[in-house]
Amino acid sequence: MVLKRIIPCLLYDGSGLVKTVKFKNPNYIGDPINAIRIFNEKEVDELIILDINASKQKRSLDFKKIEDMASEAFMPFTYGGGVKTFEDFKILYKLGVEKVVVNSLIQENPGIIKNVIKEFGSQAVVACIDYKKNLMGKLKPFSYLGNKINYSISEYANYLANEIGVGEIMIYNAERDGTWEGFDIKTTSEISNTISIPIITAGGCGHINDIKKVFSETHANAVAIGSMAVYSKKGMGVLINFPNRELVVTD
Repeated sequence: MVLKRIIPCLLYDGSGLVKTVKFKNPNYIGDPINAIRIFNEKEVDELIILDINASKQKRSLDFKKIEDMASEAFMPFTYGGGVKTFEDFKILYKLGVEKVVVNSLIQENPGIIKNVIKEFGSQAVVACIDYKKNLMGKLKPFSYLGNKINYSISEYANYLANEIGVGEIMIYNAERDGTWEGFDIKTTSEISNTISIPIITAGGCGHINDIKKVFSETHANAVAIGSMAVYSKKGMGVLINFPNRELVVTD
């Protein structure tokens, strides 16, 4: 039986942790090292940190900062943002990063990802699909860098799993990000029913019942929580926290 995972997904802007709403208006949360130490104490399943500005700013990876974060993390540590070359992946794995999240690189140079998978294994790469409604009101993958993605969400997920060969896919609903409105169950169910590799769903979690719903109504293997992991409650102050697994996961 595949372990159902609850994963804090922290957003990093190059200097500190932030939290966005619908991928906009980042609010400062605090220092990533302090947050990691708290998650260590809470024995979280896994941790994802995404540098949301690295690719947009064409900023080089801060390997020293990433090493500090990876060294501090007692749980499996996943990093994404600004990764461009095979050597970047190689260094990150050497520093203790277990998995690397890729997004824009998929559109720009999928050959690099294939080479990484060949060298380090499919389990070392997580592909992220950001999606939202297009002008016609249909949910579609999108690139915040403007790269064109001529696939539906399901087609793109199949491409990533079967042609690129990634070991895991995170689907991230941009319009639910930071809203506390609950996960996109319909899309999560659709993707997790058709893809054989593990699926992480992200965007919108506001209550433990939202997590329960994903695990009871879809075949997704994991949920990524953002606001719930860094705020005490909706509209309240910063508080690094993690839901009690026993209240959420029954298998």
